[in-house]
Amino acid sequence: MVPMKLRPALKDYLWGGTRLKTQYGKESDLPIVAESWEVSCHKDGPSLVENGPQAGMTLPQAIDALGRHCLGKRGEGLPEFPVLIKLIDAKQSLSVQVHPDDAYARRVEGEPGKTEMWLVLACEPGAYLYYGFAKDMTREEFARRIQENTLTDVLRKVEVHPGDTFFIDAGTLHAIGPGILIAEVQQSSNSTYRVYDFGRVGPDGKPRQLHIQKALDVTRLTRETRPPRPQGERESLDGYARTLLASCPYFTALLYEAETAAPLPVTEESFLSLTVLTGEGTLAYPQGEMAIRKGESFFLPAGLGDCEIRGKCRVLACHI
Repeated sequence: MVPMKLRPALKDYLWGGTRLKTQYGKESDLPIVAESWEVSCHKDGPSLVENGPQAGMTLPQAIDALGRHCLGKRGEGLPEFPVLIKLIDAKQSLSVQVHPDDAYARRVEGEPGKTEMWLVLACEPGAYLYYGFAKDMTREEFARRIQENTLTDVLRKVEVHPGDTFFIDAGTLHAIGPGILIAEVQQSSNSTYRVYDFGRVGPDGKPRQLHIQKALDVTRLTRETRPPRPQGERESLDGYARTLLASCPYFTALLYEAETAAPLPVTEESFLSLTVLTGEGTLAYPQGEMAIRKGESFFLPAGLGDCEIRGKCRVLACHI
């Protein structure tokens, strides 16, 4: 087994920009790259493997070829690949939206729910996002404000800075604002219910579809008070730092800041995904090593052994 370098699926949603092309090396003829699905087994945009025995396969095909044991003991019995890692460039605001939990999504959409985490990579001065409600709500007021186009008046508006970390569990109303670049770790789901879209129209000149009834069904109506910071403290270690960004039943996300080298044990318990956020270096693994640089992502099969990041770089790592 070797680490698999992945080619992402790119999405040209109307609110996106060009920074993923100009700053993160995403090659595409698309004029806009709003999202880069870095590590994905989702049917709407699977990653492609670029190296090794599985080169040319999609990531789900490569996992089938290796066997489910490559997901690790925690992943072998899961009905689908559990996570989806993205880079998101919001030049304009995304819609105000909400995601369903597992029970609702399985019943209504036929896929998992969507709990996610955002790490702010860059933002324009004064950039903000919406993160839950600013006060407790009733279902009746929620519905009325959607109807009256006054929903943003009661949302919690948070000014963002690089390094801010938001945990958005299913049921949390949210919207990324303009001028923000984000790394996202989420469940492998594409179930999104739009509630308010700022009066925009899609490529066909018509307003984009809203999903009001579904949003009323799943949105949590209590005031949001969680701070925009990682769940763990930054640990300064020998040659690197490590921060627990978020841990939940669906994924654990960590930020590694390597100055010289950072150890990455890949045990039999879980695979490990890596996305290089800044810098460059080398990924060493028991059978060899490979170059890594900003904008690249990798899938490391469970049981690969003791690996190491060498060089000066920041890497988002995820396991289950």
